[in-house]
Amino acid sequence: MECLKQDFYDRETLEVAPDLLGKYLIREINGHQLIGKIVEVEAYKGSIDKGAHSYNYKRTPRTEVMFGPPGHAYVYLIYGMYFCLNIVTEKEGEPCAVLIRALEPVKGEDYMAYIRYNKPLEELTPSQRKNLTNGPGKLCKSFHITKEQNGQPLWNNDFYLTEGVPVRQDEIIRSKRINIDYAEEAKDFLWRFSIKDNPCVSVKPDIR
Repeated sequence: MECLKQDFYDRETLEVAPDLLGKYLIREINGHQLIGKIVEVEAYKGSIDKGAHSYNYKRTPRTEVMFGPPGHAYVYLIYGMYFCLNIVTEKEGEPCAVLIRALEPVKGEDYMAYIRYNKPLEELTPSQRKNLTNGPGKLCKSFHITKEQNGQPLWNNDFYLTEGVPVRQDEIIRSKRINIDYAEEAKDFLWRFSIKDNPCVSVKPDIR
């Protein structure tokens, strides 16, 4: 499968984010190929977004990757234990990114189960199986995405995105982002995009 080129990411963040839905995230590790379909994302624009680490162009060692070229992975740690995968968007110098919030497993579930729970897929409880990739920290654990991937281009031989499955516009739900109550007016931005009724979405969108 041919990986997405850099120009896919070198666009307005709010265009890239919904376009990522249905794309395949592929990880080659220890002779195993892991594939997940992207089903939920959140957009972050550092110039105007109080929910972004890079709000008002704040530049730190952690956010340095966001100021770099598009199509690179921005991986950071939350709560001291969970990694989150973002993809840098827009031109170099504009600190924007899209958080990958949830995947639907497509291939390699057995190895995902081994990485995440250290046991075979058939021994997982229904809850464990559901929780393989339905959240940003969970998907990073199951795909063994760590700080080692921070700054990597997403067209590497072992870590890349491909076209995947087309998603129609009427299948895309826009809603508020998760857990950013600190972001003042930005907490109400409808910058979370998910595939309608997909069971792997982390939190059911509030679309009242």
